[in-house]
Amino acid sequence: MQEYFQAFRIHAEEKFEHAGIETLHINDLSAGDVLIEVHYSSVNYKDALAGSGQGKILRKSPLNGGIDCAGVVVESEDSALPIGQQVLVNGCGLSEVHDGGYSQYVRVPAKWVIVMPEGLDMRTAMIIGTAGFTAALAIQRLLDNHQRPEQGPILVTGATGGVGSFAIRLLSQLGFEVAAMTRQTQAHEYLESLGADHIVSPDCLSDDGAPMHKGRWSGAIDNLGGQALAALTKSVKPWGNIVSVGMAAGTDIKTSTMPFILRGISVLGVSSANCPQHWRQAIWTKLGATWHPDNIEMMLADEIGLEQLPHTFEELLNANTQGRYLVKII
Repeated sequence: MQEYFQAFRIHAEEKFEHAGIETLHINDLSAGDVLIEVHYSSVNYKDALAGSGQGKILRKSPLNGGIDCAGVVVESEDSALPIGQQVLVNGCGLSEVHDGGYSQYVRVPAKWVIVMPEGLDMRTAMIIGTAGFTAALAIQRLLDNHQRPEQGPILVTGATGGVGSFAIRLLSQLGFEVAAMTRQTQAHEYLESLGADHIVSPDCLSDDGAPMHKGRWSGAIDNLGGQALAALTKSVKPWGNIVSVGMAAGTDIKTSTMPFILRGISVLGVSSANCPQHWRQAIWTKLGATWHPDNIEMMLADEIGLEQLPHTFEELLNANTQGRYLVKII
């Protein structure tokens, strides 16, 4: 174990100040009873907002960025997490109130740590990362609320992003018909390779003020929020489910109660950050086994180092990416 190490650290007290690679001492890390040598992390939309200052994510400053990580235990006060054990951590306040995974070391409470599931290794776990975990959690919410493939197509908005990409792949593997929504015409081949049966334009979600539209989708996984989510509530078929996982297009929605009462639709929320730990364990176990994404490398946009994070944040926020960015720490 090194006494000094490098981390991508964010300074944002009252407002964003600066972020970049810094040399830290092991005692600078947030408190916890497990110290992990980090091998991989990933880039998620929330990471890009935090690390660029375009979103108020940190509730404590300064903090190391990165809302997930995979690595090896090097110190532990918990017998269930011995030295040498491969583990992962995602959500749980990383890069919000606790130092995150863009660091050669992270120290966390043992209750946050997931022993690396059978079927996954550190690299694969972080290609999936919080984006893949969130997509799987969204699909679990659909299934728990009785969504079935025979009901018809599921629309995925924000389809080229990390959550969207994994949602398409997993839904397809589970036998669902999938429609991918994107403005990126150059991404059609990529989305079809993931399993999208149809590719549609955002113009398919009408905003004409009507209380309901013709039912077109049996359900949806929505990364956008705002007007897109409002329009979805009006165009989902009876007893369909919409899982809201993002708010890239806005936080407010204006819709009608009619689809809820006359069609029995449901809007289900997902929060990967504070997901109950027994759900988190169950989802990661599935991602290593029956829900392991096929051809996972096709969803890897690039493998980068800490020094490339600022550019990657910019690309992600400008919607110039498709798939996932893996961050190699060691």
